[in-house]
Amino acid sequence: MFLSKYHIVLASKSPRRQQLLAGMDLQFTVQTKEVDESFPEEMPLNEVAPFLSRKKAESFDALELPDNFLLITADTVVIVDDQILNKPADSAEAVEMLSLLSGKTHQVVTGVTLRCKEKMIVFSECSDVTFGDLTAAEIEWYVGQYQPFDKAGAYGIQEWIGYIAIKGVSGSFYNVMGLPTHRLFKELKQFECKNDHV
Repeated sequence: MFLSKYHIVLASKSPRRQQLLAGMDLQFTVQTKEVDESFPEEMPLNEVAPFLSRKKAESFDALELPDNFLLITADTVVIVDDQILNKPADSAEAVEMLSLLSGKTHQVVTGVTLRCKEKMIVFSECSDVTFGDLTAAEIEWYVGQYQPFDKAGAYGIQEWIGYIAIKGVSGSFYNVMGLPTHRLFKELKQFECKNDHV
């Protein structure tokens, strides 16, 4: 395909992102680094995900990116009531997050960075997700059964809670899973590693 000249590296431990990239029929390897995911307090909330995706990409030294490497990094945040929900630390925090999402529409923003030795681009996509009302028992059952501690906002749209609680999605469904696949494919087709920095 058009990307056969590149060795694609996905810098993400997320099984959902790995599944989505594989579903796009892209050949890739996984290589991750530990990155401080803090961000400036005054930063607009919709800029946090692209900021963090860029931070992840910049954690790789240029010497670690051979000429044919194409690095993909991503970060997803959930925004509700003017606050960001990150990954829950434990069951209690997961229950608290889902209680906050119940009966409301929230935003899911995924930032993506594409980087090669000479070039880097950053973009993001936003999807609106509307939850129906959830009972306390439903929330506690989901958290107990699915342990959603590796997911922003404490839920996976592809899991049980997505089937029974999500009334609608405006924007990319796959963006809510962790990668805006349509936009990513478009950006990959346009991406050329050459001597210009973005």
